[in-house]
Amino acid sequence: MDQTTLIVFIVYLLGMLTIGIIMYRMTNNLSDYVLGGRKLGPGVAALSAGASDMSGWLLLGLPGAVYAAGLAEAWMAIGLSIGAYLNWQIVAKRLRVYTEVSNNSITIPDFLENRFKDNSHILRVVSALVILLFFTFYTSSGMVAGAKLFEASFGLEYQAALWIGTIVVVSYTLLGGFLAVAWTDFIQGSLMFVALIVVPIIAINHIGGWDTAVQAVGEISPSHLNMIEGVGMVAIISSLAWGLGYFGQPHIIVRFMALRSPKDVPKARFIGTTWMVLGLYGAIFTGFVGLAFISTQDVNVLSEFGISVITENGVQMLDDPEKIFIAFSQILFHPVIAGVLLAAILATIMSTIDSQLLVSSSAVAEDFYKAIFKKEAGEKELVWVGRIATLIIAVIAALIAMNPESSVLDLVSYAWAGFGAAFGPTVLLALFWKRFTRNGAFAGILAGAATVIIWGDILSGGIFDLYEILPGFLLNLIIAVGVSLAEKPKAEVEAEYDQAVDKMNEY
Repeated sequence: MDQTTLIVFIVYLLGMLTIGIIMYRMTNNLSDYVLGGRKLGPGVAALSAGASDMSGWLLLGLPGAVYAAGLAEAWMAIGLSIGAYLNWQIVAKRLRVYTEVSNNSITIPDFLENRFKDNSHILRVVSALVILLFFTFYTSSGMVAGAKLFEASFGLEYQAALWIGTIVVVSYTLLGGFLAVAWTDFIQGSLMFVALIVVPIIAINHIGGWDTAVQAVGEISPSHLNMIEGVGMVAIISSLAWGLGYFGQPHIIVRFMALRSPKDVPKARFIGTTWMVLGLYGAIFTGFVGLAFISTQDVNVLSEFGISVITENGVQMLDDPEKIFIAFSQILFHPVIAGVLLAAILATIMSTIDSQLLVSSSAVAEDFYKAIFKKEAGEKELVWVGRIATLIIAVIAALIAMNPESSVLDLVSYAWAGFGAAFGPTVLLALFWKRFTRNGAFAGILAGAATVIIWGDILSGGIFDLYEILPGFLLNLIIAVGVSLAEKPKAEVEAEYDQAVDKMNEY
């Protein structure tokens, strides 16, 4: 790596750590640490939600998938765009209002317990367990992405790269909590957005324009140009089904809860949806054009940048498709710009890992330690419990990520399905159905999570190749509604639901 690029990269890292130190002084209680005291403006909330959503797969996983398989992978981007918009449109305002009405809930498990007046704590505990299980895999995916970045950029061994990336992101999350995460996400989201617009435009111009790029890709692999040919219906439905996951992602919907006012939702929705659509299609174009670009590059030039290639069917290709954005950054740009672009890749990784660690640590502090073991725990004590939990979860996730063959997209896919199936229908029913009961929510969460685990890990072939989020989501919905209809909700639960609806109607 060029020394100038390295300096820019290090300056970026020091900037993120500085934000963590500043926000450390502003974090006085658990609400500040996990929700920022509900003070986020629409711009920060929108970009923070987007940045924490996209993770390393936006600049590594998705471009890599398109590079390897072509425009058939674009179905996923369509599903995600629709899902993200509907999440802001349907869930954001109602969740912001309802969580405040329902005993000022600050986490999803906290909200579910308060929503159903569950004195047994069973909903809180089960929800927290699901969060810890799937977020460990999700966090691991980000650490794999970080290791690939440090490995490709600095020439480090994978294991060393993994632990360096882990130490950086854990440091500022540990210090500053939600405010540090939100503001670093805002900066990182802005950086990611610019990178995903600039890189494909420069790459297309370098090749000779869009028509030349399309022609070159078509000559290498005609199937890369077609979204439908060779793509079965199961694959298309599976890709579109990614959009269902949004309703149940704790690290995303917690941004709705942190908005300073429900009135900020329309502006935040516009900013967030625009950011996401342009970012997704920038990632698609990066992977698409990359196939033509790498095939024409001198092997010696690529090796100078630490980029390894193989030959498949007479075509020169990257040995790891998920490094295509890294390759563009290093080859096409001045070292200073390259440093900024590599920082953008790290931004996608850090902005998701920090959010996941924060939600996981809040599950330990608020939903286990305080609710089950020490109800009288003070605010300072809970913040430190959360910080210790952050460290432990990060270490476990890093251990899972130790395999250098791990795929960023595969790990994200599993965790995304787990949250979407376990919490998606539960959150929607809790916000929109007065007759929803605690037992219905409990049964639905278990059904959704279990379906993802069994469907994805045990069953395979035919219909079982369908992305597990869809059967998990549907089974959760059916069981939750069925169980709820078989019993009557508590009168106080129905009364609070009416109170929340009245409050929503004020905005």
